[in-house]
Amino acid sequence: MSTTPPSGNGPGVAERMGLKPSMIVMEIGYDDDVDDDLRGLIEDCTGGDLVTEDSDEVVDVVLVWYREDDGDLGDLLVDAIGPLADDGFIWLLTPKRGRAAYVEPSDIAEAASVAGLSQTSITTAGTEWSAARLAGRKSSGAKR
Repeated sequence: MSTTPPSGNGPGVAERMGLKPSMIVMEIGYDDDVDDDLRGLIEDCTGGDLVTEDSDEVVDVVLVWYREDDGDLGDLLVDAIGPLADDGFIWLLTPKRGRAAYVEPSDIAEAASVAGLSQTSITTAGTEWSAARLAGRKSSGAKR
């Protein structure tokens, strides 16, 4: 049973997304339709501003805002992997079902697979956005 509040943007949403103080979060796909409240909660949780996709920093998390007409999702995810730290992950935010530019879950799964990623969880990320956590497939090597 889920304990996620229906709005998805209450206190704790950033923590539910696995974000912690001092994490560096890169944002890709910013536009005027993004959830500014969620962005603020992420910045409050991490204690820093979101960095842009032009940054050369190695980041802990990439936050990707993606809409159906934003181009090839597989290519975008491959690009999003580049700046990630070895244990980093991607939150792919897409419009909720029934909203303009909604992205089918099967399209997300296919693009993630092409990029070598696995979907590890989903959550509500506000009133307009759903979020899928994508991480690299673990190698058979031992964990530290």
